[in-house]
Amino acid sequence: MNRLFTYLAAALFVFCLVAGPVARAQAAAADSTAAPSTPPAETTPPAATTPETGTMKSTHKSHSAAKKMAAPKVDINSAAKEDLMKLPGITEDIAEKIVEGRPYKSKAELLSKKMVTKAQYSKIRNKVIAKQESTAPAK
Repeated sequence: MNRLFTYLAAALFVFCLVAGPVARAQAAAADSTAAPSTPPAETTPPAATTPETGTMKSTHKSHSAAKKMAAPKVDINSAAKEDLMKLPGITEDIAEKIVEGRPYKSKAELLSKKMVTKAQYSKIRNKVIAKQESTAPAK
């Protein structure tokens, strides 16, 4: 008798777990079909395919915004002090140190030569580049 009661209680518990969300979902579906639906205010167009390749091209807003906002990187080997000062966290003194420490083989040398702190480097590392000057071949 005890087992029978336990099985019935377990079955009732499982039924309540399943029936509750199903009933709520049906009620929500009935409510949404009764009211006229309006399209969202702003929709994104579906991705388009290019005729040449037949591949999908991205039309997401954040992708196009990222392309528009991408600024050219500042070359630490040739940039003027004023250009360096436009970088986040770079003061006049730091820009002067960067100019005096030229040439740089890589932008990581800003850290190794202790021109900037780790915090400053983390702010500017994606905004700078260290181009190498092309040397004329020896004759």
